[in-house]
Amino acid sequence: MEFKIHNKMVGEGHPLFFIAEAGVNHNGSIDLGKKLIDFAVDSGADAVKFQSFKTENIIIPKAPKSTYHVETTGKDSEQTWFELLKTQELTKEMHGRLIEYCNKKEIIFLSTPYDEESVDLLISLDVPAIKIASTDTNNIPFIRYIAAKGKPMILSTAMATMDEVEEAVNTIRQEGLEELALLQCTGNYPSQITDSNLRVMKTYAEKLNCIIGYSDHTTDLINPVAATAMGAKIYEKHFTLDKSLPGPDHRMSLEPEELKQTIRIIRDTELSLGSPEKRVLEVEKENQKKLRKSIISIKKINKGDIVTTKNIAIMRPQTGLEPRLYSSLLGKKVKRDINKYVPIQNEDIEWS
Repeated sequence: MEFKIHNKMVGEGHPLFFIAEAGVNHNGSIDLGKKLIDFAVDSGADAVKFQSFKTENIIIPKAPKSTYHVETTGKDSEQTWFELLKTQELTKEMHGRLIEYCNKKEIIFLSTPYDEESVDLLISLDVPAIKIASTDTNNIPFIRYIAAKGKPMILSTAMATMDEVEEAVNTIRQEGLEELALLQCTGNYPSQITDSNLRVMKTYAEKLNCIIGYSDHTTDLINPVAATAMGAKIYEKHFTLDKSLPGPDHRMSLEPEELKQTIRIIRDTELSLGSPEKRVLEVEKENQKKLRKSIISIKKINKGDIVTTKNIAIMRPQTGLEPRLYSSLLGKKVKRDINKYVPIQNEDIEWS
């Protein structure tokens, strides 16, 4: 399974696709957004992702903040969730400038739309794939609307049941779209590693036959290694310039050096996974000869003598007959004199 996002192949046989999630950490500032792009590039990310929404389309004016938003941005009496979101909107012009900057820096621009108007905006800007947030996993009309656009889709699945995930996948495929990846995710900010449930990725791969990945809301470094080792082909992580900046997501985001470290350990994990083919590597060949064993004479054996347990043993180096031939060698006659501590060769033995 594989599909293409801009100039990157995603799926089996390809490097993990890393999405640096800028989200709303630009705080409504193009300059801050560009700095986030710079750090994503410097860290080695494949894509940098923002969020696209029209506040009036996604939330009622008096919707209560989550506990997490209260902790990071204050109570509703200070600033409502609606008012907070308005400060984080990206206009069409801002989208265009960020895309232009991403193109200049040779990194893929992605964004998560939260309403149909924003979907249409991203399609008009020819964004190469659509990422759907976990908050819309059960929003079947919205998922169907996006799937009909024909762009590759990446769906996060926090806060969802398996039945809801299956319904979302079936909806996407009913629209004829097969370019789909599912990301395991935990809808808590930050989340604990004990709530990661990375094995869900295996369930998705087996039951839903799709590319798998992980959207990480933890603050630890074990999940990048574990998820990559388990076969994740997409990894998403929030990042910020400074965790102390005002806004809802900075607290659980990686700072630039942490982002760089996360991507580095993912790439190192991929290197350590290597090839599924079991073979002797070039770097092993010297030690193979010196450390492995072969059949060696432990006393002088004269031409015509019979090989017995008294005149051979299995010893280093591996420059003679392999140990697996030991039993079949017993009772055979030697064809020439063999000195003590000499590896026995095939041509030394009268096999018939």
